Amino acid sequence: MTDPNQNSNDEKRTWRNYIPLMVLISLSALASLALTGFSSFLLTAWMQSFMGLFLVMFSMFKFFNLPGFADGFQMYDLLAKRFRPYALLYPFLELGLGLAYLARFSLQQVYIATIVLMTFGACGVFAAMRNKLKINCACMGTVLNVPLSTVALVEDLGMALMASVMLIKGFLG
Repeated sequence: MTDPNQNSNDEKRTWRNYIPLMVLISLSALASLALTGFSSFLLTAWMQSFMGLFLVMFSMFKFFNLPGFADGFQMYDLLAKRFRPYALLYPFLELGLGLAYLARFSLQQVYIATIVLMTFGACGVFAAMRNKLKINCACMGTVLNVPLSTVALVEDLGMALMASVMLIKGFLG
């Protein structure tokens, strides 16, 4: 029996596999511009809106099939491999962070939680890539099939970097 999260060796990975991800990132960026105002653009406000929308949308895909997401996530996340409840909790963490960004609630704590969550996630993606696992990224749940690749690593590290920039900027005033 073939694992639905496993990519077949015959399947070619092309840029077309990433179209859904590119659409979601683009829509998050455009909606963030609309929320923050095109004329009075502030980078921090845009990043907060972008991360909020991005995290809420990505959590939504995971909720469509939570057990299926958890199955896929356990294939590469370091904690989820050993502790399935974490895989089931992860979309709720992502949703909570997204909503906190959009509400501008406890941002210093949200930045720190984002840095920890995304950096830890990047470690699992990196380990899976180092082991040359040919699996789908669970980032969009089971709704869309996107191969686990450098894109997922950049996504996690990019979110951690944006949170770090906002955290540092908050401390510097």
